[in-house]
Amino acid sequence: MAFKKIDINKILIFFLFFHIVVWTLVPSFTNNNLPLDTIEALAWGNDLQLGYEKHPPLSAWFVELFYQMFGKQDWAYYFLSQIFVVLSFIIIFNFSKDFFKNKILSLVSILLLEGIYFYNYTTPEFNVNVCQLPFWALSVYYCWKGIKHNNITNWLLFGFFAALGVLSKYLFIYLLIAMDIFFIYLIINKKINFKCLISLVSFFAVLAPHLMWLVDNNYTTINYAIFRSVDDPLSGFKSLEFLNHIIYPIIFLGKQIAILIPFLIMLYFIITKVKMKFNFKDEKLLFLISITVLPIFLIFLTSLFTGARIRTMGMSPFYLFIGVFFVYIYQAKINLSKFKNLFFIFLFILFLSPITYYLTSISEKNERTDYPGRQIAQKVQTEWDKNFTNKIEIVVGYGWIDGWYAQNLSYHLKSRPQWKMEADKEVNTGIVLIKDFNTLQDCDGILYQIQFLNDICMIGDK
Repeated sequence: MAFKKIDINKILIFFLFFHIVVWTLVPSFTNNNLPLDTIEALAWGNDLQLGYEKHPPLSAWFVELFYQMFGKQDWAYYFLSQIFVVLSFIIIFNFSKDFFKNKILSLVSILLLEGIYFYNYTTPEFNVNVCQLPFWALSVYYCWKGIKHNNITNWLLFGFFAALGVLSKYLFIYLLIAMDIFFIYLIINKKINFKCLISLVSFFAVLAPHLMWLVDNNYTTINYAIFRSVDDPLSGFKSLEFLNHIIYPIIFLGKQIAILIPFLIMLYFIITKVKMKFNFKDEKLLFLISITVLPIFLIFLTSLFTGARIRTMGMSPFYLFIGVFFVYIYQAKINLSKFKNLFFIFLFILFLSPITYYLTSISEKNERTDYPGRQIAQKVQTEWDKNFTNKIEIVVGYGWIDGWYAQNLSYHLKSRPQWKMEADKEVNTGIVLIKDFNTLQDCDGILYQIQFLNDICMIGDK
């Protein structure tokens, strides 16, 4: 296969265009309701804050921005998610140009990512994991630019995007710790000066408001992160806690290997020898190790020493540069005459993923995306309008189930009421409370029962 500059650009553009169009349209047609985390982000974004109970604020802010632009159009939030994914691919492609003399290798490093299901099958759900992706890529990009050119602009941009990454999800810190280890290596070997510390200025300037919010709110998001990893009843063997330090690290490693299998199959079809050879004096290789292998190793150590259960989806951004890493290691053993083989496998996965998503969506009818949120909201709205003259301002629902019901109402009701976990004592009208019947018997308004929803108490002005 002959390669020209235009060929590479066409393939990349086709891939990115296909990805953003197909992964916006397929879930838009197959899903009756937005995914769990997207609905939750919409509920948070309806009450803009500097942080929320579970996560820092950035994912909710982006969702709210799209709500202000598109309103209750489900496709818009699938589109938002794909923008984040495709933007990450573009950043990685440009980053890789500093690592490969042949632009085809940059393309290969991007196409290989289609073999990782984090970047196709799971992308319709815009959540904190997807929100991290471009900021993870931009942080790595400007960190490398800073190391290479050591100028103030690149270091400030590195700090800026790193802070946005942390504001997406705290797990982003693992990337920053890995980078700090690489900085220590460079400083020890006098390959970088302390100008890199200027990145801390932009980093803490962006992060400061959220840090103040954290203090004012008793570190609620940090406490939630610890709860989900260690204290959650579903997170460990409570009777034999020592097993957590053995079983969960093993499960974690097994899942990471399984995730990489399609990726490794794609890679196998383009290399001549599987055997790796490392040159640990190669600064580029060490940097790639620090942004790919080291963050995953740090997560493994966290599970090993704390007994934490690592949730698979949280690893979404950790594999963004895995294509660049393996292509860089094997670049001397990559046979470009086999590119056609890789491209056919790439096309197979490219089409298989949305087809699988489509078939799963139409065959399985008990998922959150099958929830009749719009229809339920219409019935609630009709019942409200029959009894009250004012609009619904607040929906109250606490916990996993009632909170999910309330968040859906917040999105689908025409007044887009705010979601609260508990009733505000100062507000006594325009409220819909969702609980089971036994706790609503003292309802001061109208009790209403509806299928697919717990009993609700509606309090309004007649």
